[in-house]
Amino acid sequence: MFQKLQTKWKVSGGRLLLILVTFATGGSLCGIAGRKILEWTGLEKGVLWVILYIVLITLIWPACVLLVSIPLGQFGFFKKYIRKLFFRMSGQKNNMVLGEKQQNLAIFASGAGSNAQKIIEHLSGHTSIKVALVVCNKAGAGVIAIAEKAGIPVLIIEKEQFFRGNHYVDELRAYNTDWIVLAGFLWKVPVGLIAAFAGRIINIHPALLPKYGGKGMYGKHVHEAVRSANETETGITIHFVDEYYDHGKIILQEKCTVTPEDDADSIAQKVHALEHQYFPKAVEDVILNSIIK
Repeated sequence: MFQKLQTKWKVSGGRLLLILVTFATGGSLCGIAGRKILEWTGLEKGVLWVILYIVLITLIWPACVLLVSIPLGQFGFFKKYIRKLFFRMSGQKNNMVLGEKQQNLAIFASGAGSNAQKIIEHLSGHTSIKVALVVCNKAGAGVIAIAEKAGIPVLIIEKEQFFRGNHYVDELRAYNTDWIVLAGFLWKVPVGLIAAFAGRIINIHPALLPKYGGKGMYGKHVHEAVRSANETETGITIHFVDEYYDHGKIILQEKCTVTPEDDADSIAQKVHALEHQYFPKAVEDVILNSIIK
């Protein structure tokens, strides 16, 4: 659990400890303050007292946690955390953060596009993030039909310009692209494109990196390698892209079991289920975290 929190919040082990202490201390302070306030009212304990207590601690909890976070050096984290919590509790998760421009996303894909479809569906109607473009290197790939059905423009790219030309940077900028998501894109991203979108390219890999990454490790090749090695678990890795294969900073990892009865196809089904469950939300969280800072 602690490892998942560390990955989710992108903090060190020491900082995670301080955050958890802040949560606990702030919660305790909130409870004490709530009881003291109700004591001053003279209201006897009963159903009404309990209802008022719950309402009261809900209202004062943010202030208590922020107060405790200051001496522990975690004020910045909790300011952002409470702001995001407010948007979600008020049903405004998808609302634009005031003063921020909409973030445009380009999805790169080479095949059927199931991950692209899940991302498009997840972000449909989102007022802070828009899938503005689908980029594909294979004419006739399934992802093209998915984009067209959703009314999203498609850019078909050619190898020469992608690797030796301007890497389609000008075309991406013409669509005001802020982020690139690789959803089953089989070409290695050139350094020039990485530089143009530094820290804003996200990839998903169908294994638990650093295992089973690198050149040639994609799709069924990964699952066959996992099976051959008699692994008992595999999963997905969502990460930022740098100039090396499957190497950038990890955003999220999720696992599934591998049984002796599994073959490459059944492993692929388990991994696809994880991809569809976690990838769209991870993309949204990364982009929203870049806005709410």
